[in-house]
Amino acid sequence: MTHLAILCVRNEAAFLLEWLAHHRAIGFDNVLVFSNDCDDGTDSMLDRLQELGHVTHVRNDGPYDKGGIQFTALKTAAKMEVVREAQWILPLDVDEFVNIHCGDHSLTALHTALPEATAITLTWRLFGNAGQVRYEDRPVTETFTRAAPAVMHWPWRAAMFKTLYRNDGTYAKPGVHRPRDPDPARLEQARWFDSHGRPLPDDFKTRRIFSNFGRENHGLAQINHYPLGAMETYVLKADRGRAVHSDHMLGLDYWVERNFSTESDTSIMATAEARGRALTALMADSQLAELHAQAVNWRRARFDALMQREPFRALFGRLLMTPPSRPVTAKAARFMIRHANLARQSEAGES
Repeated sequence: MTHLAILCVRNEAAFLLEWLAHHRAIGFDNVLVFSNDCDDGTDSMLDRLQELGHVTHVRNDGPYDKGGIQFTALKTAAKMEVVREAQWILPLDVDEFVNIHCGDHSLTALHTALPEATAITLTWRLFGNAGQVRYEDRPVTETFTRAAPAVMHWPWRAAMFKTLYRNDGTYAKPGVHRPRDPDPARLEQARWFDSHGRPLPDDFKTRRIFSNFGRENHGLAQINHYPLGAMETYVLKADRGRAVHSDHMLGLDYWVERNFSTESDTSIMATAEARGRALTALMADSQLAELHAQAVNWRRARFDALMQREPFRALFGRLLMTPPSRPVTAKAARFMIRHANLARQSEAGES
């Protein structure tokens, strides 16, 4: 089986090699990467990786469709031969790491555990900041090991998933969280399972983007999601803009909904040795090593420059003052959901 990961990046060269090494180690044999108007050498690094046969690189510098940077990239991807020829496809972000718990922790092991699946929803597990202020040139998977509880009742974004799906013609296009443009004639044969091993109802085949919260969703696999990083890293992320809505500056709302550091989760270290070998091989290339070092220096210089601008200096100060987020209880979550439903009903009545 061939597995294709699709990645969309901007100013992420300092993190790219670890991400690539990890996903190569667990079984992704093809990686399609779209770079977007980069300032830190990410595009040059991807050019070199393409020369070495590690990725397919496409510059996606705009103009962008109404849906944003990521939607534009995925629309382009749907027409590419590397996508048409892949047997399994998974769109990811550079802060998302597939973490397989079953067997030898590989994609093959996951397919062995779910042999009937034509689509597998890989639910996020959010990894918080854990008080890390300064950006350090260390593997993300080793630096951030404090995560949200295995069972979350709120926010619903904590249960969002990315979909690993068989490219058998059931869906015409890859999507950010789920494949798009289904063929109605093929949907009945589609078999969706979650990453806890449970078969999923039909609404997942066409519209769902998050798992049911209030229960465990990570028995066989999960996506380790590191949306925050160190506080300095988050300021640069705010400067970069969101992948989907690039004109929306990130603030404390995004931070608070993701900064859970309640439990320790080091399960991804099961593949650390294989990832380390792959990363060492990449860094053995002198050009890649130099581009990585330049990207690390760029991040530090960019942070210093942003501290001269009030919106970013204010954001950094607020991060320093904001405590880690506390998980919402099941009772409180039911209260919030009930009132959200009432609000929607009221809005529907007014319209």
